[in-house]
Amino acid sequence: MEAIVNEETKSKKNQAKEYLKGWVPYRIKRYWAYVAATIVALVMPWITIGGNHLFLLSFDHKKLHLAGVAFDMQELYLMPFLLMLLFLGIFAVTAVGGRAWCGWACPQTIFRVIYRDGIETKLLGLRKRIKNKQKDPDMSKPENQVKKVIAILLWSILAFIAAADFLWFFVPPEDFFKYLQNPSEHMMLFGMLIGIALFIIVDVIFIKEDFCVYICPYSRVQSVLYDDDTIMAIYDPNRGGEIYQGHGHDRHKEYSKTKELLAADPTAECTTCESCVTVCPTHIDIRKGLQLECINCLECVDACTTVMGALGKPSLVKWSSENETIYQKGKTNYFRPKVIAYFTVLAIVLVALFVMGSKKEHMLLNVNKTTRLYKVLDHGRVENDYLFLFANTDSKKHTYYFEIEGDLKNKIKIIRPKEPFSIAPGKKRKKVVVLRTKERLANNARKDTPIPVTIKAFATDDKEKIAVERHTVFVYPRSDLLKK
Repeated sequence: MEAIVNEETKSKKNQAKEYLKGWVPYRIKRYWAYVAATIVALVMPWITIGGNHLFLLSFDHKKLHLAGVAFDMQELYLMPFLLMLLFLGIFAVTAVGGRAWCGWACPQTIFRVIYRDGIETKLLGLRKRIKNKQKDPDMSKPENQVKKVIAILLWSILAFIAAADFLWFFVPPEDFFKYLQNPSEHMMLFGMLIGIALFIIVDVIFIKEDFCVYICPYSRVQSVLYDDDTIMAIYDPNRGGEIYQGHGHDRHKEYSKTKELLAADPTAECTTCESCVTVCPTHIDIRKGLQLECINCLECVDACTTVMGALGKPSLVKWSSENETIYQKGKTNYFRPKVIAYFTVLAIVLVALFVMGSKKEHMLLNVNKTTRLYKVLDHGRVENDYLFLFANTDSKKHTYYFEIEGDLKNKIKIIRPKEPFSIAPGKKRKKVVVLRTKERLANNARKDTPIPVTIKAFATDDKEKIAVERHTVFVYPRSDLLKK
């Protein structure tokens, strides 16, 4: 009899090894995703292409750098497209993979994993096991109090690095460290650095996952974006047994004791080990079904896979959809109308962004009339004054001038400025422009005549690429004011 029992035990162990062979926990995959996200976040502000950053929204220089192209504030019509890409992208990911953003890329989750699993558990041993996230350390012990202080100090250093990294997307690193050397002249920057760092410290150490549950609005929107084909961490009641009374979205009804329910169902495979509960960072029981607190970290999937795998059985908690796992309607439909619509709109916005971004103006020009309407000279000649504001939005220095276009080209000449002028990259320059008529342009005895004028401004060293046209008016006086 003992030999038979030993043989059965050995067989189960072999089944478990075979089942778990090649299995990589989602937790490890998430760690690699966190490493990738951290590297991207830290490295991106330092990457420049032709002197421009990969992404930078500089309020200091009033510029947007996107993919190595610098756009002036007057070209910020691109910002709505970037915001649409951000929100539509998150909505599309949510419709397909649930709150994958929260569990796999959100800074809040990454920070908590670094602090709780890395510093408190692995480095200082303040927490005993990564698999039990709901048991707080015993802070009555003096050694734990010391470890807590050390953990806070270590995280504070990382919080200031994270705050600086966040600011680098608005103040480029080369300016950021220069400004740090003159704190009295850049109090706003210092205040934001300290404020953001303090928020990260308080959030990660004291607010913790309550931020995800009570503060973050994303959890409230998810129920609108989900459908029965959205993949999420989901418990299979068909195999595990009905832990909570009710089915589908009604499983939030009053709970009867777990063991009593499972005892009434001899086919239930759930062992009531509670591993999926104790490992949850947001303190929920995944067996209740869809809950807004779930951040799709898939820790519960790993926990159940380990327990059920030891029994040679598939996990009762999977990253799957309700249609596939609960309602058993076949495979998850990833290419459903809502998902196709999201990605179609995303593609349209992305194309529009590239098309509009490719039409960047390397020179900006504003033309304004001065307060003096006109000046009447001898022999019927008339002068109009203008104020031109040039902006060199290119990455190198250019020399500029302009000319009159159209029918008035030979009737109006430029009196001032007489010579081309240069503007450094990213700089602006004002120019007072005086235009004078060569001959009579109108003969109206009753009132002044506004005559449309087209002005073409260009870079003399690259006229084909850098040129813009602006329309203004030349005010010509009534005939009785003209001097002979």
